[in-house]
Amino acid sequence: MHPDYVISGGQMMFFDCPAYLDDGGTVRCGLPAEVRTRFTMRSTDGPLEAAMIRCSSGHWFNGPIECLTWAGKANRGPGTAGGVSSAAAARRPRAA
Repeated sequence: MHPDYVISGGQMMFFDCPAYLDDGGTVRCGLPAEVRTRFTMRSTDGPLEAAMIRCSSGHWFNGPIECLTWAGKANRGPGTAGGVSSAAAARRPRAA
């Protein structure tokens, strides 16, 4: 698919959000992340197809598409998006 087709509104693209939700790097967000824009990055190995993506939790990433996608969906924990409603946050006990 040609990048201009996506940018012109012909079709929306999504990736799984690659954000880590824990300090150990074992749980990923995994929510659908919309491709906001696609562009070409220059590199010493030649041009790279790149994108800016954003998930509904507010995670933003810019970079080569091969770095924004991740293999091994079966190897990741389900995780949560990290977003909490204000009502749920108010019910949570505060740490001392």
